[in-house]
Amino acid sequence: MDAAYWNQRYLNEQTGWDIGYPNLALTHYVESRGLSKDSEILIPGAGRAYEAEYLHHKGYSSVYIIDLAPEAKNDFLKRVSHFPNDHFIVGDFFELNQSFDLILEQTFFCALDPKLRPLYAEHMHKIIRPDGVLAGVLFNMQKEDGPPFGGNEIEYRSLFEPDFEIVHLEECYNSIPPRAGREFFIEFKPKKTS
Repeated sequence: MDAAYWNQRYLNEQTGWDIGYPNLALTHYVESRGLSKDSEILIPGAGRAYEAEYLHHKGYSSVYIIDLAPEAKNDFLKRVSHFPNDHFIVGDFFELNQSFDLILEQTFFCALDPKLRPLYAEHMHKIIRPDGVLAGVLFNMQKEDGPPFGGNEIEYRSLFEPDFEIVHLEECYNSIPPRAGREFFIEFKPKKTS
């Protein structure tokens, strides 16, 4: 599941994760936090990035997207031509060195090979600022084959609790209809390193 794999999925319109509009669970969270409009926000594996488009139109000036697929960027910039080109990074999340105030998770974690999950948690802790947040949705379902891969509360707690304070890990009340009852909303804050 490398860049060529994901790019081909876009070219073939095999994008079942693409809901076609901003996910209310994410946009509502950002707006309810009262974040400064210049807060640095990252959406990893964002694909067509409807949430980034929404936030950009709302005046958030430092929204960043990273995705492996060049076609995802092409699609996005056709739709949102005034979005800063250098804020959509075509590349590997695990090589990203910039730090962020908020990282929004939606269908990125579940697309990764489960063997990469410890590296995901470690890298998130590295790139989220000390007073920053990882927030979004994770699946609450068992699914060994993927993508998407499933997960559960026990797994998430064991994975994130060493480096994050678990502020929220609860059923998402405003999931999109096809995912209702199968998602957690998460809000994790990095623990201070000694």
